[in-house]
Amino acid sequence: MPIITAEGPKIDDLEKRKEFVKTVTAAASKYFNLPEESIIILIKENSPENVSVGGILISEKDTKNND
Repeated sequence: MPIITAEGPKIDDLEKRKEFVKTVTAAASKYFNLPEESIIILIKENSPENVSVGGILISEKDTKNND
């Protein structure tokens, strides 16, 4: 049973979240040749204060780009 982990920003819209897991589940089912009921998806949401790129927090990069 495959476990797929998706990490990224929070998805506030529940309908978008449902569409995402449905699309990923269908693709994984097709490529693994397994029933959709066996596909597990874990969504890990990260706030901009908890992610950095190049040693700079994303929350700070957004602020610096607006200057």
